[in-house]
Amino acid sequence: MSKRNIFFAMILSSFLGAAIALGGYTTLVEAEVTNQIQPVNGSNPVSFTNYVFDTTDYVVPQGLNFVYAAKSATPGVVHIRTKYAATTQSNGARNPMEDFFRDYFGDRYDRREGGPGMGAGSGVIVSSDGYIATNNHVVDGASEIEILLNDNSTYKGEVVGVDPDTDLALIKVEAENLPTVKFGDSENMQIGEWVLAIGNPFDFRSTVTAGIVSAKARNINILARGGSATRIEAFIQTDAAVNPGNSGGALVNLKGELVGINTAIASPTGAFAGYSFAVPATLVKKVIYDLKDFGAVQRPLLGIEIVDVSSALAEQENLNVLKGVFVAKVKEGTSAAEAGLKEKDVIIAIDGKKVSNVAQLQEQVALNRPGDEIEVTFIREGKTKTVDAILKNQFMTTEVVKANSAFQMEGATLEPVSDTYKEKFGLKSGVQVKSIEKGKWKEAGIEEGFIITKIDKRPIANMDDLSASLNGARGEGILIEGVYPNGEKAYYGIGW
Repeated sequence: MSKRNIFFAMILSSFLGAAIALGGYTTLVEAEVTNQIQPVNGSNPVSFTNYVFDTTDYVVPQGLNFVYAAKSATPGVVHIRTKYAATTQSNGARNPMEDFFRDYFGDRYDRREGGPGMGAGSGVIVSSDGYIATNNHVVDGASEIEILLNDNSTYKGEVVGVDPDTDLALIKVEAENLPTVKFGDSENMQIGEWVLAIGNPFDFRSTVTAGIVSAKARNINILARGGSATRIEAFIQTDAAVNPGNSGGALVNLKGELVGINTAIASPTGAFAGYSFAVPATLVKKVIYDLKDFGAVQRPLLGIEIVDVSSALAEQENLNVLKGVFVAKVKEGTSAAEAGLKEKDVIIAIDGKKVSNVAQLQEQVALNRPGDEIEVTFIREGKTKTVDAILKNQFMTTEVVKANSAFQMEGATLEPVSDTYKEKFGLKSGVQVKSIEKGKWKEAGIEEGFIITKIDKRPIANMDDLSASLNGARGEGILIEGVYPNGEKAYYGIGW
């Protein structure tokens, strides 16, 4: 063989070897990726041999684009514009929740005392006949609400009900055949799953951003600023960009289903800095249907004081678990007491669903209504036990609680303060003693007509605030402040 033929043979051999090597490498890597990648919707594994090409040769693996979710959900997300009448407050006090959301989440509004203001946020149409879910802080105190749909049609919105303890509200517009966002299953969402945030940040209408679920059942202590003992924080944490104006908007999965209502961000500046938080859809659905059906949230309570189990607490209390919910106190006459729960029990599951922290327990209990029976699994002295508990409402009964209803408590009949007295004393809300008989209230010297404004210096805006303050103080003394219809202020101490 000539030198020239030997040279060409060597070149050909080199090309063949390279081709075989590359072919083998591609097959191995492709097989490995195919085995690892799973689609969000749970169908067959994604194969990177199945590409979707467009005219620019841009490649998108099947199941990993957001077009369908954005297209199907965006029409059901609305822009909410609010106006606030010029008002003054008799004591010059500011609403701590309002300050928090203005400064750190910030629907952009100016509600300075004495002057009118405007605000903006988002909402989600949950039924075609005009019911819209949003955040309480988006509509709180608004004198006018305008709803702007994705197709540019506008409607006047009316508040059906609000729940500051979850920062949710329900609005109604008079319309039919509206586009809706279907509820999804937020309980079974996985950390790392793709989600989209849809809303109106900075008045940029119908904006869609993408991220993943970073954590679930996250408590960030923002509702604590309102002082409520019955607040529920079990947020879905994501890294989808959320900014002022996104409040009340939709968090959806890749099927375009609602898995949360965007509510807050963690930020030192008031603008997005990496993490956002949404109320999970399972809780949203329960709260808004309570507001729709009853005008008030049917709030189930176990009647216990609880804290997260930590390594320090486990060592201190000689516990054999590092996750769960530690029962610090069981209140008399409550669901927990009647079910047989005791102090130092560690609750690990509700209705068979694992609870690792307080937020998870609160969420699972809140999905029920007073009168419902739940199964509580707990550890006591190293042994796992299960009991059934019949949940009660904030008034220690299993009855339905309706908005503006009067309730009896310890010999007194209490009801929300009338609009006449609100205007007379410059009150946004309050609770009035309608009638009084023998019992703790009468023994303390309280008379009919007394309007309760504070308990232990905590403002009492409604029946929920009152019941939470009283139930949290059982076995202790409380200081009640208020005013009589003649303008006389009064203070009473009661051993509760």
